[in-house]
Amino acid sequence: MSLLQAILMGIIQGATEFLPVSSSGHLAIFKNIFGVETDTGILFDILLHFGTLVAIFIVYWADIKKLVIEGLKIVGDCCVNLVNFIKNKTSKEGQIYPYRKIVCTAYRKFVMLILVSTLTTTVIAVPFDKAIGHAGDTLLIPGICLCITSVILYFADRLPAGKKSAAKATYRNAIFVGLAQAVATLPGISRSGSTITAGLACGYTRKFTVKYSFIMSIPAVLGAVILEIPDLFKSSISGTDVVNYIVGMVVAGVVGYLCIKFMLYTVKKKNFKGFSIYCMIAGIVSVIWYFVA
Repeated sequence: MSLLQAILMGIIQGATEFLPVSSSGHLAIFKNIFGVETDTGILFDILLHFGTLVAIFIVYWADIKKLVIEGLKIVGDCCVNLVNFIKNKTSKEGQIYPYRKIVCTAYRKFVMLILVSTLTTTVIAVPFDKAIGHAGDTLLIPGICLCITSVILYFADRLPAGKKSAAKATYRNAIFVGLAQAVATLPGISRSGSTITAGLACGYTRKFTVKYSFIMSIPAVLGAVILEIPDLFKSSISGTDVVNYIVGMVVAGVVGYLCIKFMLYTVKKKNFKGFSIYCMIAGIVSVIWYFVA
């Protein structure tokens, strides 16, 4: 892989991972129309994902730190409750051991919401993983899905500002957002666009919607990386490739960071119109190309 290709793929990964234009849809377009080789190897894929993960961690470090801490406390309290349950069932002295309330803070509620959304996505998307993987082999499905993304973004601008944050969000809301993320596994459906629109439809505040969408992507990206690790040991790379891979990772992280900041501004200002028009044009061109090429 050349340095230029590594930089190009880093820009594509960093931008389309967070901007509502679908990274998988663009990879299909680059592969089918422009003849760009998008199969860059397992290691490079992992490094690109790592770069975008770092961007999320930098922007939301304070929130992620609290979520991890509260998540560990949830596990601890569940263990205590399990022990107390056993004691209450086996105690012969009539002593009652109290149970701890698990979801007792806003951040604990946030942890549970993320878990529910992630589980929903997993249950819906994993059984169709192979079929989804082949959906981008031609331009028809990505083209149609980009048009759908355009419609989704059109409605995102017209949704009223909500008032829900983690404390007031329901698990039904979390399931709905998880379903949106599952649908976004189709090439051409923007993950960020669909989950942000779903969050706004659930009445989330705009700031919380963006935070929820991007933090929710962490388990999804980590899951994809973990699934690729077994194939990592089968690959071999040269010293030059290692340097290019690292450059691509850094580019993906920097571009991703800038795009997250831009998305915070875009959602706040209700300005998805440009992305909606772009996705519609890209989708129509892709469908036409499929039939005439």
